[in-house]
Order: sequence, then structure tokens, then C-alpha cells
Amino acid sequence: MIKARQNLDEVAWDRNDEAWEESQKRLRLKTTCRLVESLAGEVLAKQASLVSPIFFGGFNVLYRIHLEGDPSDVIVRLPCPDLVQFPEEKTLYEAATMAYLAKNTTIPVPTLFHYTSFSDIGPVMVLQHVQHTRDMSDALAIPNQDPDETPVLDPNIDEDLLRSLYKKLATLLMQLSIPSFAQIGSLIEDGGSYSVAGRPITQNMNSMIQLANIPRSVLPPSNQTCKRVDSWYTALAEMHMAQLLFQHNDLVRSEDDCRNKYVARYLFHSLAKQGRLSTFGFIEDSWSAQSKSLKVTCPTPNGSDSFRLWCDDLRPANLLLNQDDDIVAAIDWEFTYAAPTQFSLDPPWWLLLEVPEMWSSGIDDWANVYDARLKTWLLAIEDAECGTVDLPPFKLSSYMRESWVSGRFWLSYASRKSWAFDAIFWKYLDERFFGPRDINGQENQFWTARVHLLGEGGRKHMEMVVQRKMKEAKERVLVDWDSATARELLHEALGDDRGFEV
Repeated sequence: MIKARQNLDEVAWDRNDEAWEESQKRLRLKTTCRLVESLAGEVLAKQASLVSPIFFGGFNVLYRIHLEGDPSDVIVRLPCPDLVQFPEEKTLYEAATMAYLAKNTTIPVPTLFHYTSFSDIGPVMVLQHVQHTRDMSDALAIPNQDPDETPVLDPNIDEDLLRSLYKKLATLLMQLSIPSFAQIGSLIEDGGSYSVAGRPITQNMNSMIQLANIPRSVLPPSNQTCKRVDSWYTALAEMHMAQLLFQHNDLVRSEDDCRNKYVARYLFHSLAKQGRLSTFGFIEDSWSAQSKSLKVTCPTPNGSDSFRLWCDDLRPANLLLNQDDDIVAAIDWEFTYAAPTQFSLDPPWWLLLEVPEMWSSGIDDWANVYDARLKTWLLAIEDAECGTVDLPPFKLSSYMRESWVSGRFWLSYASRKSWAFDAIFWKYLDERFFGPRDINGQENQFWTARVHLLGEGGRKHMEMVVQRKMKEAKERVLVDWDSATARELLHEALGDDRGFEV
């Protein structure tokens, strides 16, 4: 059975954990805490003192600081060393995003007092500490759930309450969908003005380096933006192939498993280069097998000069609530960039709080539960559309409904998630793209139904990758790739890749 989430590189993960444990010791030192207090005091011109405890999150270290004579505290926030792989870029891009949202939308974000990519304590942001009662995840999740477990939507939640909370989330998403940008990339602030001038930094890119030791040289280069949606889909597909090539340990279980992974990535990349992924599930989709029978009404969004803000880490846990369960702050805007509008036209993955590839009862059960809750979400977003003056230029409820029916939801999700890609491609995309497979085919033989689409060159490169991965599996090491060699291997694995006829 194809695992819903493929394995990360345990060797890389262990190395990263060891480094992070050492970094935590340094971050707790009194000397570090005094530097944090000094920076806060200098920025805000008041005597600053640390309020314990220090909070270590998934991507950030938070020092709560009390300012003498001030009733409100502030947060000095550092990217977690070792866990965050692009700390300088993350800080600059996230700060610019927060400032832009505060200036141009009604989304409540913490006041940003100061940020810099360089200081005595490294990249840093100084933010308002927002008083709140709980977060949106607390409001939606099973009550009294074990705090060590990932929250999941309460199956017994009152339907009216769920619709009300979903409406508040929908209103926020609608605000996020209004600003439009001419390029795909990250926001940078310069003298109070904002432009898309940095490369997109995604959560998947961070994981590729942190948890799989993927060479940085095969990721999108710094300061490079995309002007066309198909260029970004192609870049995402290339990163999926890079994950297969350069994750040395724990990803490939057998020769056929490797062929499954290679064929899925090669075909996904070909469709991206041909401009087909960006039209899938819209009126303009005339290429996919399902387009012959599935009738849709929503047109493809502009793919060259109109992109929307997307945040990989936006989820209910990052939305703080007051005692009336109103959203008082949206926090943690790392991994936000101007992205394909297609992403914003999908229903959010977090309706059930947990990701599909980690759902305890399996991804098929996740999809069944999601389908039921999506009905409530669509009612909530229709409520928001009726009650809001500022609307995006597309009817989100219609687009989101068709996204789920057509499988566009799964396409977008798979494009952003290297370790969930394989199960989603073969389970939810392959037959929608290319038509029925041999119903007697075993999962480890799925590749045999599509390998003819690769052409002779693609099949040759597939076998070269298979033999190399089988050889690598004999030794559990981490390889530091030469930049030029890594790029050459990636280019070779993708082949000439001029595409194929569907």
C-alpha cells in the first residue's frame, strides 16, 4: 500500500534534532536573555525585563518582555536555529507581509515594532503581545484532548457553532484573497512601499533541507520571482523530483516503489511545463480524461499578472480569539508569498485541523469526513459573501465547490507537499488525468500503466535513477552534494521532457 505520507530521512532528522538541542541551551543562557532585553529596551526606549518562560515553537523562539511603566508586553521573536533553514529571508518576508496586511486589509495582525535580518541575537522581530482567551483550534477541536496529540475537529461540535466559526475564518480568507500582485514571490518592504521581489519560500522547501538534506542548489534561486503561473508549477514539480533524487535514506523501499515515484514526478513535471496543471478542473481544461464527462463552470484565473497571497502555515491554531470567539490576531505569517490564484480558490485543507496524510484512520476516511464538513464550510462562506462589502473578484464558494468535485483541491495540495505527493497522485489525480488504470494492477505496479507516456528517453532515465537509489540504500549516510553535480543530476532525471500527448 502506498503510504499517505512518505518517510522523511531519519538520519537527517536525527542530526537536525541534535543541533536543535544544543541551540536551545544557548537560547536559554542568561547572556542571550540579556541581549534580548537589551534589544527590546533599545527599540522601545524603555527598561525591559524578561517574563518567563521562553516559548519554543515549531519555527520560532518567543521571549515575552515586560516594559517598565507599560501595561502591555511585547514579544521578541527569533527564527528557531536549525529548524528554520532561511532565517534571514523568513524574517524579512514575514515582516513585510505583516506590515502589508496591516496597511491594506482588515485582517488583525500584531503590531510590528521592529525587525531586522541581522542583530546580536540574529534575525529578529519585535511584536505586540496580543491578549487572547484561546485560539481557533481550541474552539474547533475535541475538548480536553491530550495536548501531545495533534488537535482534530470535534465530531460532536454543534452545527450552528461550527458554521459561525467557519464564517469568521471565511471572512479572513476573503480579505487575504483581495490584494493582487503581478509576480509570484515574497513581499519585501522598502521605505514603506511593498513589492514582490524575493523568491517564494515554502514550508516544503524548509523541510527538504531540514529533514531530507536536499541540496540548496536545486531549489529556486534567491531573489528570483516567477512571472507566469506555469513556471511556478514547473518549479514545484522539479522540487518533487529533487526530493526523490537527493533524499538518501528511507524514501524508496523497492525498485517498483522507485518507479512509481519517478513516473508520478515525471508526468507531473511534464503537465506543468505544458501549462496543463494550471487549467485542470476549470472550463479551459480540455486535456484531462475527466474533462470529457465532468462539466464545470468556473474559468481559469489569469496566469501571468494576477496572483494572491498564500500562507503555507495559515491554520486555526494561528488565529487568536477573545472571550466572544472573535479573531483578535492572525499570527505566524512565515511561508507567505504571492502564489497562483488557484491555491486561493480551493477549500482550505484545515477544516478538520489535521492534514490528510496524517489522519489516524487513513486518507480515504479523511476525505469522507472532509466532504461532510465541506458542506458546512460552503454555507459559511456563502454567509460571508452575502455579509461582506469588500469581496475578491471571484465567487469563492463556487470555485471551492468545484475544486473539491473536480480534484483541483488535490492537485494544489500535491503540488505543495513532497511527502504526500505519491499517495495523492496515484489515488486522486492519475485517473482524473489519464483515465482508468488496469483494475487488476497492484499498487506497486501502478507505474506500468503510465510508463509508455515517458518515451524512450524518460524510461532510460527512470532505470538509471532506480539503480542509483538501490545502490544508495545499502549505506545510511548523508551526502553533501556539489552544486553543479546536483543540478546536472536533476536535469538528467527530468530528461528532455518535451511532454507527451494525453
